[in-house]
Amino acid sequence: MLAASVAALALLSTQAAEAKGCIKGAIVGGVAGHYAGHHGVLGAAAGCLYGRHRANEQERQQQQGQVNGQGRT
Repeated sequence: MLAASVAALALLSTQAAEAKGCIKGAIVGGVAGHYAGHHGVLGAAAGCLYGRHRANEQERQQQQGQVNGQGRT
């Protein structure tokens, strides 16, 4: 069931940018949801949303660092 929900979430995501963080979050959320009362699909969906949010935040911070000149080595 968990594998099916992860596969469905991955297929629903059409753009690569949207998939960032979704799969990892869906796996963690699905497992946590399963053990917290057999709500694996709900946990996977919530984990996907949270993973996408975190990936977008990190990308935004990296872009701001490059604009400010902090991204140079």
